[in-house]
Amino acid sequence: MNKYAERVEQVRSLMSERGWDAVVLTGSDPHASEYPAPRWKQVEWVSGFSGEAGDMVITSDHAGLWTDSRYFIVASKVLPPAGIVLHPVRTSGEVPIPVWLSHQAAQNTSEDHTYTVAVDGMTQTASSVREIQDAFALLDMDVRIVDASDFMDELWTDRPQIPQSPIITLGDDLTGESRSSKIERLRSFMMDNGCDAILLSALDEIAWLLNVRGSDIEYNPYVISYLIVSMVEVNWYVRKNSVAPLHEDTKASAAELREDGINILSYDDIAIAVSGMYEDGYIRRLHYDPSMLNHHLFSSIQANIPESSLVEGESPVTLWKSVKNEVEISGMREAHLEDGLAMERFLYWLEKSLEYGDPITEWDAACHLGELRAKIPGYRGDSFETISAYGEGAALPHYVTPSEDAPVIESRGLYLCDSGGQYLYGTTDITRTVPVGECTPLEKEDYTLVLQGHINLAMAVFPMGTAGCQIDALARNPLWRNKRNFGHGTGHGVGFYLGVHEGPQSIRQNFNPQPLLPGMITSDEPGIYREGLHGVRHESLLLTVEAGTNEFGHWLAFEPLTLCHIDTGAIVVGMLSDDQREWLNSYNRKVFETLSPRLPSDIAEWLAEKTLPI
Repeated sequence: MNKYAERVEQVRSLMSERGWDAVVLTGSDPHASEYPAPRWKQVEWVSGFSGEAGDMVITSDHAGLWTDSRYFIVASKVLPPAGIVLHPVRTSGEVPIPVWLSHQAAQNTSEDHTYTVAVDGMTQTASSVREIQDAFALLDMDVRIVDASDFMDELWTDRPQIPQSPIITLGDDLTGESRSSKIERLRSFMMDNGCDAILLSALDEIAWLLNVRGSDIEYNPYVISYLIVSMVEVNWYVRKNSVAPLHEDTKASAAELREDGINILSYDDIAIAVSGMYEDGYIRRLHYDPSMLNHHLFSSIQANIPESSLVEGESPVTLWKSVKNEVEISGMREAHLEDGLAMERFLYWLEKSLEYGDPITEWDAACHLGELRAKIPGYRGDSFETISAYGEGAALPHYVTPSEDAPVIESRGLYLCDSGGQYLYGTTDITRTVPVGECTPLEKEDYTLVLQGHINLAMAVFPMGTAGCQIDALARNPLWRNKRNFGHGTGHGVGFYLGVHEGPQSIRQNFNPQPLLPGMITSDEPGIYREGLHGVRHESLLLTVEAGTNEFGHWLAFEPLTLCHIDTGAIVVGMLSDDQREWLNSYNRKVFETLSPRLPSDIAEWLAEKTLPI
């Protein structure tokens, strides 16, 4: 029995002792974060699965992991030795966890037994627990939800602590809007929605609202905290204690925040504070977002504040931060300019190293790109773990490049690199697939089909009010016509020196009614993945911009922010339409004209060759 199978059995032993029929584990944290700090990587500790999207259910006779197509291949290799079954998400046959649990209970529970589901209330959202309750109610069955917050502490004896990194503040010159202005916007929202306080628990929303950044979570410049904004005060509950001397950045930031009227309080006091503020009359009606608020804190609020005093709804901050102002857009342009220079230096180095016969591994390439970005002024780390993948590794959409015994990049086929940087003035996310030698006809065909989809979306013109799900097919159509597809979304929002993935907008097949708005920045990243052979993905970030108004309506379009050439060496030119070829030539010309004056002469000459029109 391997260690993960043993850990599943440890959970089952605890279940037996406590009378639980099922345990639900999420891959998130108390703030519904996509990327949790190591302390909350419970699913990985139990199962060995390290993907960023995975939830588990363990019963007495079944252990399952729910994840999407980005991780099917990886999961199929990792899970079986632990006796864990893969449950596909975002497929036609998907059975969500709440539905699966309720049907298991219906099949295996006697009438006199109330099915008991234990959840880690700190990492399970209020809305996800409600979904479990609703699924049982549909079958006219009772379910008992047990809030077993942090129960993993009993099994995970060396579990990491909650991180505490230095805090910095960003000035208006970078953000384009002061925290005071943002807070006033929020108070106007509160008045319009009949409440006098709002609880924010999403880390990116808090960072945006207060113009603060940290590094409590790898690749994400967040500070683990909660925020309560009322009509009279702003209370920030943050885990920065005096066990160790405070970092100088944190001291300076705390002083600046206090000058702006932000009260800095203990992270652990949030539950007592909310109920105390209500009891003392400081707040009468509290707004919260059940999709972001963890079940444990929500239960405490429910127990101390009457339901009539709770206002449930989406936080407005999610949408506000997705629409970048002119200062943020300017910063994002600068970030992509600097990032593009690093990317061109990297691709030049890779091609020349392979020409000279130097042995370059996937890990060598990832490290070299990281070193180039680290030299950029304002660089604050990568925006996610670099995916440096050659050949069959690229067939895994979220491939993890091994640091030891990494595959050598050979002088044939395709190499894929998906990477990004965090800068004080913006966030980048770029994928370039490049030929590193002779390619097979199938590699060239796949390369071209994905490029056609990428260009189709980048060329889109659409009326105001159009949602991303309504134009997703533009990127998929070339693939569909050839009976090919990809399982992940086509585009996600990107934050301003925040998360590389953000909402509320997206471009994917799943229904999402959020319209694309001027100022939103969204990725364009179709792909094709052939297990055991190769993978292709072309990704750039697109800014939604105004495209004019006429008698037919108000029109929008996309402007590419990413500046890095698209390699024409693997294109089947005859497959491109005139419009697609014209777009590609224009884009590559813009890349050359923008970047070449700031590149060394040898790289500029190389880039001139790479961007010749086709």
